[in-house]
Amino acid sequence: MERPGPQERRARVRDAAVLVVGWVALLWLLEGIDAISGHALDTFGITPREVGELSDIVPAAFLHFGFDHVAANSWPLLVMGFLAALSGIRRFLAVVAVIILVSGLGVWLTAPAHSSTAGASGVVFGLFGHLVTRGFVDRRIGDVLLGLLVGVVYGGILWGVLPTTTGVSWQGHLFGVIGGVAAAVVFRRRREV
Repeated sequence: MERPGPQERRARVRDAAVLVVGWVALLWLLEGIDAISGHALDTFGITPREVGELSDIVPAAFLHFGFDHVAANSWPLLVMGFLAALSGIRRFLAVVAVIILVSGLGVWLTAPAHSSTAGASGVVFGLFGHLVTRGFVDRRIGDVLLGLLVGVVYGGILWGVLPTTTGVSWQGHLFGVIGGVAAAVVFRRRREV
């Protein structure tokens, strides 16, 4: 496989930056609409084990319960989303789709009855799991080093997979990490012999 040239690398950096900045801007826009509408979008949170709620798995990943909630997810989503998107936009979108589905289904199956879960934190935890795992799965030293750096900088978030804080969906976090690791395996790069 040929190494990308300088122009292609600049285009990847630009595309990754535009995508994640646009994504985070969308999250803020949606929370603004939610606030103006009297929190009408909060109904798209995932309520566990109700079949009709399965259709809310995808929208729930884009909605939040207040500006503090979206703010908490914005910076790690910008950083880890950008790093993950550098490997290619199509691959990144496929990885995020797996993370959203695994995290959302995990919440739907295991969250407490009558709760509602929304937010991009499942994606944040999934990107963490993906970035930490990807280099080992792909056997690429650069991605291993990047994963180790991400692990050092953001490793403290792993406490979020434990049921320690009332009102925080540890299920979304745990299944997000699982989804990220699964996506690293499913979308691993085949090494040429």
